[in-house]
Amino acid sequence: MTDFKHYGDYSKSSITNNPADLNTETARNLKKTLIRFPEEAIYIYSFKENKMIYADGWEELLGYRDDEITMLTIVSITTPEYILFSNELNDKALLFIQNKTEELEKYSFTIELKKFHKNGTPIPLISRVGVFRAEKGRVTEIIGRSQLSRTLKLGKVMRYAAYGPEKSEFEENLNRALFTYFAISEKEKEALELVAKGYSFKQVADLLKVSQSAIEKRIIPLYKRFDVKSLTHLISFAIENNIL
Repeated sequence: MTDFKHYGDYSKSSITNNPADLNTETARNLKKTLIRFPEEAIYIYSFKENKMIYADGWEELLGYRDDEITMLTIVSITTPEYILFSNELNDKALLFIQNKTEELEKYSFTIELKKFHKNGTPIPLISRVGVFRAEKGRVTEIIGRSQLSRTLKLGKVMRYAAYGPEKSEFEENLNRALFTYFAISEKEKEALELVAKGYSFKQVADLLKVSQSAIEKRIIPLYKRFDVKSLTHLISFAIENNIL
């Protein structure tokens, strides 16, 4: 069985340029059971088979036929300002999940980014990747959903979120791994929004039902990451970059 932990880079070594055969029984069954929303595209990639096993909605969203889109294409059409961070997020998130042995199908992560349409136009998307199937505590298939966001305002700060049974540990792990990037997690943004409204760290902690030190760990590292000198400067930076 192919094991993601044997790969060092989600964006290069562990994916292929093999499209899905949509005439298989598996693909036909997925077409019947998977709900796809308007302006959304879905893929399922198998690490076990080293190929896409399902794709739907890609021609409408990005101009690629469902029987031609590949995992390598999806990775490579990310616009230059997002591609390094996106690849690193995919790597670190999947490696974190692979270190878990239970409830793997409940883990997922999101990122706001742009990808190039087949005609060259950059398209703003909210993309979510999750575990579709696991066997004996190992991830064998992942599912990705990319949704067009017409109202998404993207600045130079990348935004992401982590979900799952151990959400806090998942996000904190990503925060540490991605510290050198101009990025902000959902929990960091949540705390910063409340601070920007005038709440003290203690008040924010009470509202979010966590300790004050937990809030400090979400806010204080942002000073160094965004090279700001004060809370006022941080809030101003966040507004200028469409974080708030």
